[in-house]
Amino acid sequence: MARHHARELALRVLFENDVAHSALPEVLDRSLAGLDPADGIYARRLAEGTVAQRQQLDQWIGEAARDWRVERMPPIDRNILRLACYELAYQSDVPISVIIDEALELAQDYSTDDAKRFVNGVLGTIAAHLRPEGDPDRPRS
Repeated sequence: MARHHARELALRVLFENDVAHSALPEVLDRSLAGLDPADGIYARRLAEGTVAQRQQLDQWIGEAARDWRVERMPPIDRNILRLACYELAYQSDVPISVIIDEALELAQDYSTDDAKRFVNGVLGTIAAHLRPEGDPDRPRS
């Protein structure tokens, strides 16, 4: 499974966990059933890590999203942001540009055009805070 598909699967799991209050292990087991076990490793890592760090992630999102409380955001946008923030903070091998591009693609596929702008702005602020050095392979302007 490509990482994009893993992110998409993790987002679906996070959304169900958040909105339906379904138990994460059950949602993961059901969502990963029938897949090659190796394919779901990244999706599982993302979903479990995001849920485990939710309080910290929500704090960063709330600080970066001026005039928006995390609990009042549309659930899909909130979970896209959580997922991307988790990767920014805990998956240092993934470039910032990839994380933000993937989050924008998820917002495009699952939310609105306004959500894309919102997600981009919030993640740009958080990325500057969490990784002030930027991507090592990209020149700073």
